[in-house]
Amino acid sequence: MPLRGLAKAKNFTLGPTAPMKTFTENIHQQTSRGQSLKISGKSHSLTDNSENKKLYEYENQIKSDFDNIVPTLKEIAQIQHHEDFIELAQKISRAKLGIELPFHILEKSWVKPLDMRGLYAWCVFKQHEKLSKIFFEDDPLESSEGSKKAIEFQEFLLKCGIHLLDITPCSDGRLAHSVAYVMRIPFSSVRRRSHAGALFDVENTVNRWVKTEHKRYRENNPNEPQKNTRYLKIVTYHFSSVDPKHQGCAAHGSDDHLAAHEGRKRLYDFREAVENSFCCGASVDLMLIGLDTDTDALKIHLSSKDLEIDLEKTISTLDIYNSTLNLSKEEAEREICEIIGGKSTRNQLEGLDKFIFRIIKNNISQIDYVKQFHDGSYQDIGHAERFIGVGIGFKEVHLRNLTYFSHLDTVEEGAPDLDVGIKIFSGLNVSQDLPIPVVIRFDYSGKVPGAKERATKDCDRVNNAISIRYKNLVDQGLLHTCLTIRDRDNVHSAQIIGMSLDKKSEEAH
Repeated sequence: MPLRGLAKAKNFTLGPTAPMKTFTENIHQQTSRGQSLKISGKSHSLTDNSENKKLYEYENQIKSDFDNIVPTLKEIAQIQHHEDFIELAQKISRAKLGIELPFHILEKSWVKPLDMRGLYAWCVFKQHEKLSKIFFEDDPLESSEGSKKAIEFQEFLLKCGIHLLDITPCSDGRLAHSVAYVMRIPFSSVRRRSHAGALFDVENTVNRWVKTEHKRYRENNPNEPQKNTRYLKIVTYHFSSVDPKHQGCAAHGSDDHLAAHEGRKRLYDFREAVENSFCCGASVDLMLIGLDTDTDALKIHLSSKDLEIDLEKTISTLDIYNSTLNLSKEEAEREICEIIGGKSTRNQLEGLDKFIFRIIKNNISQIDYVKQFHDGSYQDIGHAERFIGVGIGFKEVHLRNLTYFSHLDTVEEGAPDLDVGIKIFSGLNVSQDLPIPVVIRFDYSGKVPGAKERATKDCDRVNNAISIRYKNLVDQGLLHTCLTIRDRDNVHSAQIIGMSLDKKSEEAH
């Protein structure tokens, strides 16, 4: 798709520009694509090739649905003056996109040029609707609540001394797959909220911690309150090994050390807030992880005995991949155990060491995934998102560079994140005379009376605020919105409750 090429432009600086320092000392000065990854025809002994194949088929299916929009609309644009235009356009759209086009836009083609911007946004919104339906009804990642993977992983977490896993990746679309793909964690087993620069809201996170502990005391869920387990909070920042000066995290001014430092500070603030409010016995566990958005390799920061996160002492999964590539499964596992905790087998690992071992092993599969299907490093090293997601929700989005997230309750408080997204899409879409598609989402609990109505009002409120803040784009047809809600207590997919593209009702006179 033509738009995606902008992501690789050397002068494209709208997106994250956080630089890399490397994984460990022996990979410094990396500037060329895939330089530090050993490219060979063989897979790592710890790689799950069957899982890789399934994940790729899902990614390819969903992204193809979005990337087929432009060529399909180009074909439709060429026949807009055909006598049977509407019928032919719908036939083409159904065959190539699997969706119906809006009749009220098509029917005007005989009196004025076809609204291609509107059709483009409509197609993006309907493809998101289809994505949501597939995700919740078919469970393509096999990780929904109650699934075999989710049950097994929750049991594993408890063995690691963790009763809840809370991860904050950066809102950059290149980290949207960090849970389901990069770390291979069942999505229903983790609490995920993305924020620009991975700088999560401390107060909101403390409130979520309180709710978690309250549930343990009231319901013994996920385990009894007297059990010696903790709430684990992870921050995932990012950097680029291919273009460190332009394709890292803009929120931290092209400085990966600063990105790590600020992520650690936010984690410390969270821990201090919990301890100051509920005494030191209420401590939480913390973890800082760096993600190379070009190779999907991880840099895991280690903690000292006094529980302080070391910004310099890290474990590089890419180093481990390279050093164990020619080893047997048992030999590779033994080396990882030695690196983590000086143990000879994974059964001897305890607590967070056991958790880290699993993350490393899972990430080795992901490194091979990128090697097998993307030649060791993604072609779209920069931004190539298909739409902006605004509000609360989007549990169905677990694919790299599909969505730029802006989690917010109000546009005013989320303006910095949203402005970054608009700037990114001004380069990706507006520069090509295509509109910015914004999907607004508010999930709600169907168990709470009036929650659905409040979620609907939240969508309307945010939609109105967006139309005011970005009025110039809206007036030119360069920004369109789609309002969606979803009952988080149900398996149903997101429900579209309105679009800026809806047919306007005629005013009564």
